Amino acid sequence: MKDNKFKQTTHRRGFIGAIAAGAAALSMASLAPLHLHAEPFTEMAKDTNDAETPEEWFNKINGKHRIVFDATHPEEVLPFAWPRVFLITNDKTGTPAKDCSVVVVLRHSAIPFAFEDRIWQKYNFGKKFKIDDSATKTASLRNPFWQPKKGDFKIPGVGEVQIGINELQADGVMFCVCDMAATVQSAVIAKDMKLDAAEVKKDWMTGVLPGIMVVPSGVWAVGRAQEHNCAYCFVG
Repeated sequence: MKDNKFKQTTHRRGFIGAIAAGAAALSMASLAPLHLHAEPFTEMAKDTNDAETPEEWFNKINGKHRIVFDATHPEEVLPFAWPRVFLITNDKTGTPAKDCSVVVVLRHSAIPFAFEDRIWQKYNFGKKFKIDDSATKTASLRNPFWQPKKGDFKIPGVGEVQIGINELQADGVMFCVCDMAATVQSAVIAKDMKLDAAEVKKDWMTGVLPGIMVVPSGVWAVGRAQEHNCAYCFVG
């Protein structure tokens, strides 16, 4: 428990540092659009997530065994391999996937995985977030965990594993993405590309993958998951 608290504190400081760095990179004029998004988040969520609010989404957690994976960085395959391991090993010990509740929170620099390939290509996510394509060994122009091809992911000693987001969703895994991180990161990237921050954020929100819930913040989501009796697992 002590180690987990230390890790959470360390990465929280890193995120606060990222916010500060983002603010420093932006002029006061370019920061203004960020304040235009101060409407109640429930209204934003209804527009983005087909009328379901984040609170309603979390009420779907009802499994016998419950866990939340806190993904703050890409960490190669871990944000997706660990949920699959949880489901496989629970099945081996008598609890099928349908009786488990798994939540994956994509926040901080892990948020690119919540977006479609169009957003990756347009905003150069692979380069910005230092995520390489396993096939080309260069900065990825696609989301490698959305609808992967058969055989894309193999684990030594285990073999081929189904760890695509869509494959995990089919087994009931719930994915959400941090709106706060998306707001900060889209504003910083907009500044770099000399684009309007509000328009870039709006574009990102149209590219959220099916079934992924946009939540007010990643830390909000981790808290809600634990309020719904999910065990906490830091991805890293």
